[in-house]
Amino acid sequence: MAGSGGKQKISDKTDKPRDTKYVLQRLWRYVYHYKWMLAAAIMLTIASNMLALVGPMLSGYAIDAIEPGKGLVIFKTVFYYAGWMIVFYAVSSALSYLLSVLMMHLSQRIISKMREDVFSKLVELPVGYFDRNQAGDIISRISYDIDTVNTSLSTDVIQVCASIITVIGSMVMMLVISPSLVLVMLITIPMSLLYTRYMAKKVRPLFRKRSAKLGELNGFVEEMVSGQKTIKAYAAESAVMGRFDSLNTETVDAYYAAEYYGSITGPTVNFINNISLSLITVFGAILYLFGQMTLGNISSFVQYSRKFSGPINEAANIISELQSAAAAAERVFKLMDEVPEIKDTPDAQELCEVTGDVIMKDVSFGYLPDKTIIKNLFLHAHPGSLTAIVGPTGAGKTTIINLLMRFYDVWDGNTYVDNQEIRNLTRQSLRKAYAMVLQDTWLFQGTIFQNIAYGKENATREEVVEAAKLTGMHSYIMRLPLGYDTIINEDGMNISKGQKQLLTIARAMLLDAKMLILDEATSNVDTRTEIKIQKAMRKLMEEKTCFVIAHRLSTIQGADNILVVDQGNIVEQGTHKELMEKMGYYYKLYHSQFE
Repeated sequence: MAGSGGKQKISDKTDKPRDTKYVLQRLWRYVYHYKWMLAAAIMLTIASNMLALVGPMLSGYAIDAIEPGKGLVIFKTVFYYAGWMIVFYAVSSALSYLLSVLMMHLSQRIISKMREDVFSKLVELPVGYFDRNQAGDIISRISYDIDTVNTSLSTDVIQVCASIITVIGSMVMMLVISPSLVLVMLITIPMSLLYTRYMAKKVRPLFRKRSAKLGELNGFVEEMVSGQKTIKAYAAESAVMGRFDSLNTETVDAYYAAEYYGSITGPTVNFINNISLSLITVFGAILYLFGQMTLGNISSFVQYSRKFSGPINEAANIISELQSAAAAAERVFKLMDEVPEIKDTPDAQELCEVTGDVIMKDVSFGYLPDKTIIKNLFLHAHPGSLTAIVGPTGAGKTTIINLLMRFYDVWDGNTYVDNQEIRNLTRQSLRKAYAMVLQDTWLFQGTIFQNIAYGKENATREEVVEAAKLTGMHSYIMRLPLGYDTIINEDGMNISKGQKQLLTIARAMLLDAKMLILDEATSNVDTRTEIKIQKAMRKLMEEKTCFVIAHRLSTIQGADNILVVDQGNIVEQGTHKELMEKMGYYYKLYHSQFE
């Protein structure tokens, strides 16, 4: 489909990220869909971490049980508490394992639903979205970005939830043991929290830029891989490598900046927590000397302080992953928030019993608001007529086809099919009324039968064979080992360019449509094959309204009406004979092809 000139380049500028609340709200909708699994995960998290919090208390009891001179009795008590510690830790570990398995199932279901929603959104988007955005960037959002969210949901969320429970539980236990010693920790806790919050704001835009750069790199690689033959034919490997190196460097720099600032958060918070531990040790020793704490209390308090500070440190360590997931989720949700193709009006009619009378009246249109491509266009294609559209590159030929198919809506004017304004018709019925054969062929990985039958639901083998015979492909297909069941590789790379074109022509022949659009459909075949196709095309065109974008004017001399388009205007129209007699624009264009 024609656009206004290539894909939009992803800006190097890092936009201000959306509010984290927005991302969490969107993610919560997916999580809440599996609320019972979530509830079970929360219960397992609480149980696992609460059991683990009993260990330090039992450890303190074991230490306080030690009294000089009581040998065997002491060890019996110590072993008693140690045994219970093993039991609590073992049950806690088992529950943690169950939690990990449950979260893997939960995250996979959420991601499956998210991918389904994204792909459904892609189907709803207008053609213009794909004209403006790189395929590689779109694929990156469906694969890399969603995978990043998946990793965060399955691992990081568990750690965060466990950290919250551990921090609260540890704080309660420390308050029970020694409220005065907790005051010492209040010196360093605010430092950790403020620093973590500051780094979160700094790191999140960097991860957003990292995702955008990766999407740009993927888009470039996808284009270069599909264009390898052209690159080698023009010996442009050095130029391509230079461009790749530039994009790769930008991506690496974006990765480094995000990972660097994300990775320094953990060690810094760990250093602050170690200062806290040093202060606890000093003041704990003072309290012990004054008889206000036992050695067991100090041991338990130190362990709880480590459990308290550990999750904060872990949260700081995984903040880079959380920020990466947030940035990835933003890109996914941004795609989901794209404006879909305008829905049919509530009273839209089905286009039935098509005769193929097409009128475009005073039509104006442009792909960009400040650039008009089609200006006050008027054409009338009578039922069963052949209308050829000719003109230089960029004149607006393909744009006219886009408007006929309603891939874009006109700015001004009206387009009618059988005296019905196409904006009052359902898009599906309008587009099903056309069969299309484009210069850029599209085949998917599947059998030859499936590719030909693509446009017609429940097509029979006999119908597919008949369509193949009309294009002269039947004998070639039957020489293949599996005939019509032969698998075509992705994008048809195991058949020739001409054969790919013939298959797409057979696909159009199979579709019983009253209107036909051909974009120089025979440009990729040799002269002998072209003669066969032209013969088949004449049969295909019988009683159909046909629109042909012609680059070789010799192929459209029998057209009922030839539209000569230049800079969005129809400068001439008429039959080949009439236009040649005028000796105007068409006359010069025609003879220029033989000079």
